[in-house]
Amino acid sequence: QVQLVELGGGLVQAGGSLTLSCAASGGTFGMYVMGWFRQAPGKEHEFVARVSPSGRWTYYADSVEGRFTISRDNAKNTVYLQMSSLRPEDTAVYFCAAALQSGTDRGTYDYWGQGTQVIVSS
Repeated sequence: QVQLVELGGGLVQAGGSLTLSCAASGGTFGMYVMGWFRQAPGKEHEFVARVSPSGRWTYYADSVEGRFTISRDNAKNTVYLQMSSLRPEDTAVYFCAAALQSGTDRGTYDYWGQGTQVIVSS
C-alpha cells in the first residue's frame, strides 16, 4: 500500500510560479509511474502530467505543456510539479497518483494523495 502526501499548494497571482511536491511511503517508489491530476470546482479530474519510474520520460496535457514540469527524486521518494506562468484557469485541487502502468486515465492510477489546493488570482 502506497501513501501519498502532497504539499506546496497556495494562493498565487497570475503569471506567478508554484512548486508542488508529493512524498510517497509504504511501497517501492521507483516501480511506479507518477502522475499529477487536478480537479477544478464542478469539473471532473483532469490529467496534468506523468513521469516514468526512472524519471527519463515525461508527458503533459496540452493545457500545461511548456508551463509545467514534472520530475522525481527516487532517492527521496518524491515527485514534483513545477508550475510557472500560472493562469486563473489553473485553479484546482491538485492530486498526485501512482500507477504500475503508464496512462492519462484516472482509472490507471492505483494510489492517490489527498490533494492540495492551488488558487491563481487574476
